[in-house]
Amino acid sequence: MILVIDAINRHQHEAIVEDMFRLRARVFAQRLDWDVKIENDMEIDEFDALDPVYLVGLDENANVVSCIRLLQTTGPHMLADVFSDILQGEAPLRAATMWESTRFCVDTERLTTADRGQGSVARATSELMSATLQYARDCGISDIITVIDPVMNRVLKRSDNAPYGYVGETVQMGKTKAMAALLDCTDERIERVRAFAGIEGDVFVDEAALIAQRETVNTPTETTAEALAQYFIDQIDSAASVDELRAALEIAEAVLGSPKLGRQLVGNTNASSEQV
Repeated sequence: MILVIDAINRHQHEAIVEDMFRLRARVFAQRLDWDVKIENDMEIDEFDALDPVYLVGLDENANVVSCIRLLQTTGPHMLADVFSDILQGEAPLRAATMWESTRFCVDTERLTTADRGQGSVARATSELMSATLQYARDCGISDIITVIDPVMNRVLKRSDNAPYGYVGETVQMGKTKAMAALLDCTDERIERVRAFAGIEGDVFVDEAALIAQRETVNTPTETTAEALAQYFIDQIDSAASVDELRAALEIAEAVLGSPKLGRQLVGNTNASSEQV
């Protein structure tokens, strides 16, 4: 399933964003050996500071399995400012209805046999591609220009998502080659990619349900709270000295987050509150 993250909802998904940056580091730095900057096991560049749109693929456990970044071409973007050699001196294409996609990657280590579509193109790849096109179309974007290498170019062609054109030339960029391909965000292209991978139904995450699920997981249940309270009661009750009692009480107060709760536990033990 695909989660859309932008400047509006990013604060609700920081953990997912960080996992996405870690995936990018594993793919681009470790697997592809690209010359990218890695800090704290995350690959982040200057374009990530421009509030781009991210489409992030998640598995059933909300683990990040794929991602892509979208930037408007009317401002700074990679083809204009990093890969300008591709343009061979020509001005970069800029239009409000043309956005740039980069940093497309899939976590192949997490994929199982069931995740793979036709040939060697993973279903996760096709799902992310179709979702990107659909999101762009729904936002009024008519075309995507994407900086890719020859391997990704072959993936696009094999998944019935072949570019309708290219801009500039294929050039050597560090340890790999790069080219700029054009994709139209049309119903026909979206349906072709979906049909290729056998994708049916909505591929986007129910964001409200995802947030609610995460909050449920991160909120201790009543049973858990009761078990913690009983544990600290036992620790306080078994204290053999005033120092041990104070230490147990301090830990209880720190974990429970309230001095009052910690003191209340003393009333449920054989210890006397006067001892502390």
